[in-house]
Amino acid sequence: MIYPLGGLFLGAVLGAFRAKSRDGKIADMAQWAAVFAMIFGIIGLFIAVIITRNTI
Repeated sequence: MIYPLGGLFLGAVLGAFRAKSRDGKIADMAQWAAVFAMIFGIIGLFIAVIITRNTI
């Protein structure tokens, strides 16, 4: 369960940082953070599923 949550947090931080580095406004930072959080959350979910299926 920690991998998807970690992915969400890491994705949100990276997305906001990327938008900020491209001189984005608050709305741009929120949109980039949301999209990156979803992408990294899904990646974290797949990692959790793979680890769970391989350990049992």
